[in-house]
Formats: sequence, C-alpha cells, structure tokens
Amino acid sequence: MIISDLHTALLPYLEATPNKQVFVLTDANVASCYPTLIGKYLHCILPAGDNNKSLHSVELVWQFLLENGATRDALLLNIGGGMITDLGGFVAATYMRGIRCVNIPTSLLAMVDASTGGKTGINILGLKNLVGTFTQPSATLIYPPFLNTLSENEILSGYAEMLKHGLIADPAHFYALLAIELQMPYSELFAPLLSDSIQVKRQIVSADFQEKGLRKALNFGHTIGHAIEESYAVQGRTVAHGYCVLWGMVAELYLSVIKMGCPRNVLTQMSHLMISLYGRPECNCRQVETLKHWMLKDKKNFIEVSSSRPQISFTLLRNVGETVVDQTVSDSELDEALEYLFSL
Repeated sequence: MIISDLHTALLPYLEATPNKQVFVLTDANVASCYPTLIGKYLHCILPAGDNNKSLHSVELVWQFLLENGATRDALLLNIGGGMITDLGGFVAATYMRGIRCVNIPTSLLAMVDASTGGKTGINILGLKNLVGTFTQPSATLIYPPFLNTLSENEILSGYAEMLKHGLIADPAHFYALLAIELQMPYSELFAPLLSDSIQVKRQIVSADFQEKGLRKALNFGHTIGHAIEESYAVQGRTVAHGYCVLWGMVAELYLSVIKMGCPRNVLTQMSHLMISLYGRPECNCRQVETLKHWMLKDKKNFIEVSSSRPQISFTLLRNVGETVVDQTVSDSELDEALEYLFSL
C-alpha cells in the first residue's frame, strides 16, 4: 500500500509482535541515509549491490537472527531496494520454516516491481534468482518520499519497469509515462503514477501467483534483459537492472513487430526513449553468442517434447496492452533483433 506516514503504517505489525522480536534487514547505502529509522531495531546491514544477493548473505542473516534470539514469532522489516526485498523475503520464507516480513522498498524499482508479487530469491551459480520461493510478505509499505534520495540512474531503472507494466497491460499508463519529464522532486512526480503501475502487477499476480501462465507477461523484456545483465556480470561490470530490462524490451519489441504484427511506431517510440535516456548496451559479436548462452539457461524456458531440446521462451506483444506468452523465435530472428538493438 502507498502510505503517507511510515510509523503509523508500521504500528499494527509492531503491536502484533512480541518484545525484542522485530528485526531490520537493510544495506549499507540505506543505513547511511536513514540511521534513525534503522537504529530503532536490531539490524543486519549487508553490503549494497546485486552481487550480494547470494547464499553467503542469506547465511549471514540467518546467523544474525539466530544469535539474536529470533523465534517463529519474529518480524523482519526489509528496508531497501530489490536486492534487500528479494533476499529478505527468502530469509523470512526459510528461517525456521517461515517468519513474517514487511517490505519497505526505498527504490522506485523495488516499489513497482521487486517488493510486490511474492517472489523471493537469490542469485546462485552465476544465474539471477535461480533459488527462491513464492511467498507473500505480510505487507508492502510504499513511502514515496524515499524517492527523493535516489540518483537519476536509480530512477531510470524503476521507470523502465513502469513502462513495462504499461506496455503489457495498460496503454493509458504507458502513454502517461512517456509524457512525463523526469525531474525532482521525484516523490511528487511519481506518486500519481505508482498506484497504476503496482495495480498492473497485483492484478496479474492475483490471477497467476506461481507463474503458470498469465504472470509470464511480466517477463517481457527480461529474457534478453537478464542475458545482458549476466553478460556484464561475468565481465565484473555492474549495470542497473532496469537499464537491462529497457534494452531487452526494445529487442523483444522488434521480435513483436516481425512475429506478432505489433505496430512499428511502438518500437520506434521505445527506441528513441532508449537512446535519449538509457544509451546503448555495449556488445560485440562474441558477446552476442554469450547472450544466447545465458538465454538458454533462463528458468522460464521449456523443453520441446518432439526434440527434447530447450526452447528460449519470450513474452511478446501484439500491441500495447496485448501480450502473448511462451513464444519462440528462430536463431535468425533473434540475431536480427539483437543486431537492431546494438545498431541503434
């Protein structure tokens, strides 16, 4: 829920929790911005960055909870961006077979995506979110003033996921997002738009919690986007998740045009937005083969019965607001889409 007062919104959960059973999980960046909020409770501070969304970090948090006497009555407050809400949700789902948690997202990306929907997870064996659960938090409390502490890069990362929500399910929301000018204060700019974006995800998740069908629509842009993100990671380079999703959406919009008849003007609009705000992903021919390698390892893929071969699964668009899941493309079509993306 979107809230105007964090303390008031938290109070019912705090009052329902025994003494000394409230714990905070956050990262170093958030802890430095909000020392008073974090300091109210026993807290575990992880290093910032998606590379810390790991089994090692999970073990550190389990150890922190155990050493501080956390029982099954404990409440874990996950205060931070997507790394914290993903990892904290996983910790809460697994510690003593499950404790309550409340997500308090501090980034735009976490507000509209990571903290909503009940997916938890960690990166392992070089793959994003390979291990995780479908477990809803007790609540997700969205406090827009947190946005005013973010850099433009962090805002753009979340903006990409909001654009995705509009593209897959809400044309009016998509075109409203295209019309805004990104400027401070971000809390005032995005407050009227947050609810529409969150509602798109909530409606899809409520219809398909465990991603058997409709929820796959939320993966639009992620098949290629995750592969780009992994390609950067193996080179020891970091790139914001939302940037990769935006690049992935452009390439997958190209596939949507040639495979599903999606209007080309949608691709043109997103391509212009990409160049003006996000720039181009860095890639060469050798890396294109690496991208295909990572796409083949994507957990959303399926095995073709006739050949027993893994098939890369895409979510594509017929038009803004009209998605088609579980689509496959030929190698030549994928090459064409990647060539389009990298030649912009």
